[in-house]
Amino acid sequence: MRAPANEITLSQGGTARVASGLSQKFRADLDDVHRTLISLPVDLADVPWREGGWTRKQIVGHLLDSAANNRQRFVRAATEGTYTGPKYAQDAWVAAHGYASQSWDTLLGWWEAEHEILMTVVDHISEDRLEASCVVGDDAPVTLRYLVEDYVRHQYWHLRQLTAGTSAT
Repeated sequence: MRAPANEITLSQGGTARVASGLSQKFRADLDDVHRTLISLPVDLADVPWREGGWTRKQIVGHLLDSAANNRQRFVRAATEGTYTGPKYAQDAWVAAHGYASQSWDTLLGWWEAEHEILMTVVDHISEDRLEASCVVGDDAPVTLRYLVEDYVRHQYWHLRQLTAGTSAT
């Protein structure tokens, strides 16, 4: 027998209620970000969003790093009931991955794959785990719900940079 749409079956037996409202909004917002990303002109990919700033490629790369870091946070908080871990050195990560030398299509494909994984993770967070305490670096504790919602705010923050000076703004 299958669990209802807003429940998942746990590996140790039983079910947990899934935060379906949060996951639906998360998916809708990331779909919105994706639509804008794929509408950006490829000829802007190597252009910094502002003088001295990252190129659009590097911004998308930063979003990939953010997805990877937040996947760890989301999964650990959802499965362990708490998360404590480091911030990350964003400039060093962007440089280490060499995002500036990747093709725009490759970066957009990676963004799609990373975010499909992340959306699936959020789909499976149980309602009771959304209040799990999460500490990132030396920041004050926040809930897992806050991290999920803040992740979307972060995407939109960088989307404004990606669309700066384009007709997509």
